[in-house]
Order: sequence, then C-alpha cells, then structure tokens
Amino acid sequence: MIDTQFENIPLKELNRQDEQQAVNAIRFLSLDMIQKANSGHPGLPLDAAPMAYTLFQKFLNFNNRDPYWINRDRFVLSAGHGSALLYSLLHLNGFKVGIDDLKRFRQLDSLTPGHPEWKHTPGIDATTGPLGQGLTMAVGMAMAEKHLSAIYNRPGFNIFDHETYVIVGDGDLMEGISQESMAIAGEKRLSKLIVLFDSNDVSLDGSLKLSTGEKIQDRIIGNGWDYQFVADGNNLSDIDEAIREAKKSDKPSFIEIKTIIGYGTPLQGSSKVHGAAIGEENVAKTRDFYHWPYQPFEIPKDVYDLFNDSHQAKDRYYKSWQESFQLYAEAFPRLAEQLENNDSTLNTDNLKLAENNDQELATRVSSSEVMQQIADQNRTFWGGSADLSSSNKTYLKDQGDFTDLTPQGSNVFYGVREFAMAAITNGILLHGNSRAFASTFFIFSDYMKPAIRLAALQKLASIFIFSHDSLAVGEDGPTHQPVEQLETLRTTPGIDVYRPADQNETLAAWKAIAKTTNRPTALVTSRQKLPVLRETKDAPVERGAYIVSSAKKDLPDAILIASGSELHLALEAKRELEKEGYDLSVVSMPSMEAFQRQSEEYQASVLPKQVVNRLSIEMASSLAWGRYTGIFGKNLAVDTFGKSGKANDVIDDYGFNLAHISRMVKKMIDENKNLQIVK
Repeated sequence: MIDTQFENIPLKELNRQDEQQAVNAIRFLSLDMIQKANSGHPGLPLDAAPMAYTLFQKFLNFNNRDPYWINRDRFVLSAGHGSALLYSLLHLNGFKVGIDDLKRFRQLDSLTPGHPEWKHTPGIDATTGPLGQGLTMAVGMAMAEKHLSAIYNRPGFNIFDHETYVIVGDGDLMEGISQESMAIAGEKRLSKLIVLFDSNDVSLDGSLKLSTGEKIQDRIIGNGWDYQFVADGNNLSDIDEAIREAKKSDKPSFIEIKTIIGYGTPLQGSSKVHGAAIGEENVAKTRDFYHWPYQPFEIPKDVYDLFNDSHQAKDRYYKSWQESFQLYAEAFPRLAEQLENNDSTLNTDNLKLAENNDQELATRVSSSEVMQQIADQNRTFWGGSADLSSSNKTYLKDQGDFTDLTPQGSNVFYGVREFAMAAITNGILLHGNSRAFASTFFIFSDYMKPAIRLAALQKLASIFIFSHDSLAVGEDGPTHQPVEQLETLRTTPGIDVYRPADQNETLAAWKAIAKTTNRPTALVTSRQKLPVLRETKDAPVERGAYIVSSAKKDLPDAILIASGSELHLALEAKRELEKEGYDLSVVSMPSMEAFQRQSEEYQASVLPKQVVNRLSIEMASSLAWGRYTGIFGKNLAVDTFGKSGKANDVIDDYGFNLAHISRMVKKMIDENKNLQIVK
C-alpha cells in the first residue's frame, strides 16, 4: 500500500547555493539552445526557471525510465513557446534528451522541436503552443484523475493519486478558452490541479497595460479557485511553501508568481526578450550577471548530482506504487487488467439495433441508442455536451453525472463552452485509461476547430459528435445551417469524418470509431428523421465508401455518390431514372478519409475510372467532391449560405429533389456522350 507522498520522502540536504546553481543551469541550457538555433523564446525560461526547478525537483512525481507511468504527476507547459525550459529540465532529470538533442533545438526532425510535442519527446505530457489549450487540456487531465480514482481506487489502494501542474503565462490567460476551462475546473472542484502563473506583465507587443487592466485575482477567486501570490519569482522558499499550501486545498489552486521577463539579461523587463535570440554580446553579459563561468552547454557534475539525488526519492515512491499495484492486481484482477491494457479501444461485442426497416429515425437518435450500449459495456466511456445533450442525444442514461461529489459519473455538463469542452476531451485522452467524447451542433464545430486540430496533431482518439448537420436545420436559418463545416474537417489532416445515412450506417460507424486509437473522429448526425434503408444493412462503412445499389451492366451510365441524409434521395433518383432506361449505380460515401486509405483496386471497384458521369449529392460545400466526380462530373451541393424556412422548403429550394437530380444526370450524360474513354 502507498502510504506516503513523494514530497515527504527525505531528500539529501541542499544548500541554497547548490540550488541556485541548478536553477542557473536550467537558464543557461535554455539560453544556449536558443542562441545556437538563433530562434526561440528566452524570456520565459530565464524568469520561470526558479518555479520550474522547485516544481520538478521538490514536487513533481515521475520516473524517467517509465515516462508514461499511469500515476505520474502530469506537467503541462501551457506557455509552450518556452519549450527550451522544458527540454532543459528533461535533460537534467535523466530523460532520453541528450546534450546533442539540445544542440539541435528547433531543427528538422530533432527531439527538441519549437513547441513541445506529445509522444515525440520523452517526458512531454501534452503538445502545447496554441495559448490557453495547454491549461485546458490540464483541466481534462485533472478531471480524468478524479474520475478514474473514483472508479478504480479501493481502500488501501490509491492507484490514481496524482497532481496535474501547469505553468501559464499572460497570453494563456488572455485567451477566452482559459476562462471557459477555469470556470469548469472551479465548478468541478478539481483539487489536484495546480497552476503556476509566470506573471511578468509583458506580452509580445509590449507592456500588458497596452491590452488589459484585469485583476486576475478577482477572476480566479470568482471561478472558485484558491489564489496565492508570490512577490519574488526568484525566492525558492516562497515558491516551495506556496505549492505545499496549494496541495492542501480542496479547490483547484492558482499561484501568481511575480517575475521579470528575461531576468538577468540587458533586455530584462521588455518585450524584446520575449521571442528572439538575444545575441552573443547579450548572452555574455547575462553570463556575467549570473557569474556563470561555463561554456555553452557545459554543466558541472555537481549539478547533475543534485538532480540525481532527487531521482532516488522519486524512484522509491515509484517502487512503492509498483509494489502496491501488484497487491491490487491480486485483490482486483479484472480492474488491474483493464489498467494494464490502457487501451482506448472500446468493446462493441453484441452491439445491435432493433430492426426498423421502412421506418424513419434521425441518425442522432440511432447514435444515442448505440452510445447507451457502448456505455453499458465500457465503464470508462464518458463525455458530455456544450449544453445540448438533449438535442445531440448524447446523454448516457443510468451512468450518473460527473460532479465533485459523484466523480464516477459519466456525463459531463460543460455549459456553452465548446472550445474548452473539446480541449478538455483531449486532456482526458492524454491522461489515458479512458475514452471521451464531446458533442454540440455541427455549426459550432467552428468554435472547436483549434482543439480538433490539436487532437489530430497529437493522434488522440477523441470523439467529436455533431448533430443538426445540414440545411435541414430549417427555421433557425443560415446562422445555424452548416455549409462549409464538413470541408473544414475533411481538410484537417489526421481526422476521420463519418456522416452516416441511416440507423445501419450509424451503428457501423460507431463500430469503426470504437476500434480507432490513433486519430480523432467526427461523427456527423442528422436532426431530421431519415428512412432506414434495407440496402445499408451490414454495409462496410469502415471502408469509407461502397456500392449501395449496383447497375445492371458492368459499367453504369452514371454513378450517384451521396453521404448522410442525401443517400435515400440518390436511391430514389436511381429508381426514377431506371424507368426512363438509364442504368445507374449508387455509392454511399460516409467517410472520405476511410475511403482514401483503401487500396486502389478497391477504390476503382467502387468508382470505375471508365465512368466519367458522376454526380455527388451532399447538402454542403462542393469543395472536396471534385476528387471523386472529376472534371466531367457534377456536384449537387451548397456553395452559398442557407436560408431560413421550413426544412423541406429550404432543401427543395436548393435543388435537393428528384426532378432536379434527374435533370442534372440527363444533362451530364448528354454533354459527355462523345467522350472517348481509354479503358
């Protein structure tokens, strides 16, 4: 059983001079990296080194040989432009980041890129740089710790019992997402979340007074956090004491630490030291200021020894936890097996939906029915909505609500905070051991785009569920009718977008999502009811596209390609045109991304190259469809904004009806009849 906290394990007695030398080693490794690269941000590493040293050596619980240990303390450098600070700490703390890696700072394919990248550099817990998102992902990590503790911990076995620490700068707190996420953290009383604020009153353009007069203390306390102030950012004892006090709180904690940006350089206190190398002359003067006699990248042995001493205490704690986990595994083998797998794959055994052939169901409703079954089979499948769970149909029945008093609950109420919701979901995935989703109306994916992009960049299996997917939103009009959102997501590298046509495709899409572990997924569902199609039963949705209705001939006169709610319209059009002697095939394309991963042979079997008469049918932008319809094909799409009106009237007004589709197909076939196709 783990009966001690890491910071209570005795450390070798340190004197202030030794500690100051360790702090300066962090400063100069950072400064040397930036100067050698002639690129980077020296301001934060120089002024935040004391707080970072204190945190890493006195409090942060990690194991440099097991950087993804599930009970490590998480650390997020939300001010990711200060990456040189973090790489210096990783090197000095024995992670696999050598001096040669530091010398290649910001160079192509190095272990030390311009901003921290998760799973690229050992010891990095989150990809940061876009300000505010690091703080918000840390909120997600703290939520995950609280949730998993409630599910897995047992008396005498605190398997999950760790802190999440963040260093933020002024820019992080200016971003609106910081207010969104801090409000959520305060309401959920995430007491194991501790934020250190590098408060230097300078932003890139100059003094903070140019852009804000906010009293940050009022905001912090107003959001339900504990607030402390450290007047001197170089005072290691005061920083140490503040963190110890924060760990006692039953609320999230915020420590404002007053610093001078670029402390010790001739440019200190000014924006000139924020985002550029300071030059050899200024580096030399900085060495004089700190009485640092060593050459670039030269670190004395006693500094390495000091860091190694703290590792011994960390190792003892790590071994104590491992011993406790072995006893836990003997007592609770099923729970231990789940934790050891740490797999974001969802169990989908026996998933099924009632036969509803010839009935009509909105795909948001079908998705909800699948989600209830997934939640029953997967205890750590959880998530929430931005105040729209009743509309998105994403509330997990009988699974409870995630609150301060019931952290085992699976439903998170985010309020109208789409951006924070998405980034928090990423933080939950970064923490590990569970699978999370976020949901809202599709039009509001715009608010989430930066976090969706960061999910894709980090290859996180975050699930984003969007309902109300097209012109069929109707009376709410063009402000709420998505047009360009599908293309926005489809042009984002590394994300799968599924737009299922009915109940059957929705079930198949969820099965594909459940198995996806290395990229995020967007599931786009309808508000309106759609026919449940017999043709889509057991369809290979995981392949992205398939022939849902074949032509009679080997090569059809034309191919109709549709996604989502327009598939049934394509099938109806085929039947009408057949009456006039046209032979068509219909292709369902629920996921362009999945289709692109298929072999060329499979793609050609679905879309034969010899058939140039191709019509895409989708109530969204036409931008992506040219890849599949070609220069001789046509696209029935929406390349303007929508209109307010009854859904069926709006849909009809934009030409999504049988008469218009028939005219388009006939005209296309007539225009292309004299083309000579090389087979």
